[in-house]
Amino acid sequence: MYRRIAFPFPKILKVLVGEKGPTTAPRDRISSYRVEAQHQRYFSSYPGLLRQFQGMNGENGKPITRVLFCGLHFPASHNYTIEYLQSYPFIKVDVVPFEEIPDVIGNYDICVVKSMRLNSDIIARANKMKLIMQFGVGLEGVDINAATKHGIKVARIPSDNTGNATSCAEMAIYLMLGLLRKQYEMQVAIREKKLGDPAGDTLLGKTIFILGYGNIGIHLAKRLRPFGVNILATKRSWSSLTQNSCNDVSYIANGTHDEHVDEKGVHQDILKFTSRADIVVCCLAMNNETAGIVDEAFISSMRKGALLVNIARGKLLDYDAVLHHLKSGHLGGLGTDVAWTEPFDPDDPILKFPNVIMTPHVAGVTEYSYRSMAKVVGDVALQLHSGISLTGVETVN
Repeated sequence: MYRRIAFPFPKILKVLVGEKGPTTAPRDRISSYRVEAQHQRYFSSYPGLLRQFQGMNGENGKPITRVLFCGLHFPASHNYTIEYLQSYPFIKVDVVPFEEIPDVIGNYDICVVKSMRLNSDIIARANKMKLIMQFGVGLEGVDINAATKHGIKVARIPSDNTGNATSCAEMAIYLMLGLLRKQYEMQVAIREKKLGDPAGDTLLGKTIFILGYGNIGIHLAKRLRPFGVNILATKRSWSSLTQNSCNDVSYIANGTHDEHVDEKGVHQDILKFTSRADIVVCCLAMNNETAGIVDEAFISSMRKGALLVNIARGKLLDYDAVLHHLKSGHLGGLGTDVAWTEPFDPDDPILKFPNVIMTPHVAGVTEYSYRSMAKVVGDVALQLHSGISLTGVETVN
């Protein structure tokens, strides 16, 4: 079942489900989701591409390049990309529910996975596929070896220049402040018509441990400096080559930004730094080595009452350990933008605690970052269509 997405925004839900329920389309007809632009584009086309493609379309014998967005979540990703590509009729963008991806993936040249898990069986069906990419940097859901075997390139969008790392860093600070100022209790006080209650806390003088000092960690440290905090940070190597929370590897200009960190450490220093921190912020990449790294031993090593913030991946945290230490009161609060399963169960016991703030995986979902990344996806589609080298992305195979 394909949903036709059209603007203006108030009509989206009606268009998605139709007047009397979900709409359907023949499986052999892949619907195109074109957007009527409501405002001026934020970013101009890749230099020369508009001129190069002037007059080309799929109706005069030129091939059509088809882009597949996996799933209906993170709607701004496909909406902004469709809007950016509206002047190029030879690029067709479709948005397909997860369950229908295996049946249609063979029709596409480019796949934007978002939160879809592309295993070897699904990739084997991608007969026309030239590129699998992420709308961002996290590629843990893609079987890269299978893609390589089938001659498909896999790429991510580096976070440093798109505003994605900045957006994630700002979200981390939002979660810290929400926990420190007791966001839940403040809402209760409003309902009960109380003034001057609760007494919150401040970032001033706090020690913050950034677990995984890559692009997001760097942007976070820079923005924390004016709050008067002490910053500890760990990463595998403190060379000029950095690795961010979603496996984004890039060379950082003007040194390694070590000046934002009061004390640097490597993997062996994690528990030592954890025991000294008032707030731990998890910015690690998700892989076999880091899954469940914030476990019973990790949280037990934290100061009683310390806060835990996660803007990376939900499964970096051991669910049972987090729940246990929230119940015991040892963990002072949890602020997380990501969950163990997504979408997360709104009735989960963890969400019953007043010192838990969860946001729906929106740390990087800002107007600036998503329009920046939509431009990258659009330009990559145009470049692939023309057969020129890809720019703006980093291939990993």
